[in-house]
Amino acid sequence: QVQLVESGGGLVQPGGSLRLSCAASSRIIVSIYVMGWYRQAPGKQRELVASITSGGSTNYADSVKGRFTISRDNAKNTVYLQMNSLKPEDTAVYYCNADPPSRSYSTNHYWGQGTQVTVSS
Repeated sequence: QVQLVESGGGLVQPGGSLRLSCAASSRIIVSIYVMGWYRQAPGKQRELVASITSGGSTNYADSVKGRFTISRDNAKNTVYLQMNSLKPEDTAVYYCNADPPSRSYSTNHYWGQGTQVTVSS
């Protein structure tokens, strides 16, 4: 059973925008877990794009800083990634990730199935 489900990917031209969503099951409380967005291009390792902590602190990869925004809707138990000014280099499969707040809370972490983002004219 899938615990994280990404959606919102697609084909956009350079300079366009997309909003990705990560819907979490009741097993994962996004206001408690550290939530992150990762991406993986063909032949490349998976890399962290953005993350948000339970306290609301965010961090971004240098390559997306100023263009991408991670946010959280606790009522909907959903995490978002707003992507603006998209570039061809942003093309990748984007994955949602959830890490527990401590080892005593849980030893499990979770990955979604991924959603494809393609930036091309």
